[in-house]
Amino acid sequence: MIRIEHIVKSFDGRRVLDDISIEFETGKTNLIIGRSGSGKTVLLKTLVGLHEPDAGSVWYDDVNFTALGFRERKSIRRDIGMIFQGGALLDSSTVEENVKLPLDLFTEQSEREKMERVDFCLQRVRLENANHLYPAELSGGMIKRVAIARAIVMNPRYLFCDEPNSGLDPQTSIVIDNLIHEITQEYGITTIVNTHDMNSVMEIGEKIVYIHEGRKWWEGTKEEILHADNPELNDFVFASAMAKRAKAVSR
Repeated sequence: MIRIEHIVKSFDGRRVLDDISIEFETGKTNLIIGRSGSGKTVLLKTLVGLHEPDAGSVWYDDVNFTALGFRERKSIRRDIGMIFQGGALLDSSTVEENVKLPLDLFTEQSEREKMERVDFCLQRVRLENANHLYPAELSGGMIKRVAIARAIVMNPRYLFCDEPNSGLDPQTSIVIDNLIHEITQEYGITTIVNTHDMNSVMEIGEKIVYIHEGRKWWEGTKEEILHADNPELNDFVFASAMAKRAKAVSR
């Protein structure tokens, strides 16, 4: 479980996050949604410590992450997996080397143990024969699957995904969504996904938080979102659906 309490964050005098409190549930895909500029990316970065809040606290289970120093946070960071928007693979490294990187940096496992874990994670994301390929040889969907394999190689308790479907076609997006959901349930991870994709919301959204102009504007389930009495949320859902339909027609 991850809990945030009364988070406030400003940049250059402009309040980007305004008194946000949320509890993200273990073993579920928790989705943060909102328009571009709403504050959802800043919120995600605050959760993992890339931004420090001006006020409020971030809790990982019963540990106040905000109150810890840089060195004290290391043990929690070892339990965090991160999927970045563009995949963030090292272009000069093979798939195998990209996935193994966290093990090289944070463990003292033997090379054999590392490779067994790498192979397992690549099999889990259905990339059994991609070990020696380079990122330039991969499709967009394959890059995201490699990023997922790297994110879970340390067997994390917490998984953060920043726009995991960005740049992907609808069919590949569904594959990535389902993979994230399967891994979350299989390993009992607290997963937080930052997205504006309503397909993702309806496919895997178990808990959904809508951020509007830096505030928590609504929270609920994917069943509740379609019947919410919330004008700003309804406008977002409608605009997202229309944009998705226009994109599909243009293809």
